[in-house]
Amino acid sequence: MMSNIDTSKIDLEKVKAAASKMSPGPGQAATQAEPSDEDKSKDAFFAQVAEMAEAMIARHGKEFAIGTLVLAAKFIADGRPLIKRGAGSGAVEPS
Repeated sequence: MMSNIDTSKIDLEKVKAAASKMSPGPGQAATQAEPSDEDKSKDAFFAQVAEMAEAMIARHGKEFAIGTLVLAAKFIADGRPLIKRGAGSGAVEPS
């Protein structure tokens, strides 16, 4: 459920600063600087997540994809492992 989000912990100034870096405002021209290696890496990860989300939607529906991504985000926020690692866990090790 989304109602459990504590919005008091959101730093709106940081959100505004990040948003201003994402797209030009009124009267501002977009600059065409070469993306950094970090930006390229983040873009590649986002593309992988997008492909996986599209595959989940195609196979199991939009609700499953949303639930899976929200659950993964919660695990990340809580510092919990996303997969079980170790001998006998039955989990497939990522390559």
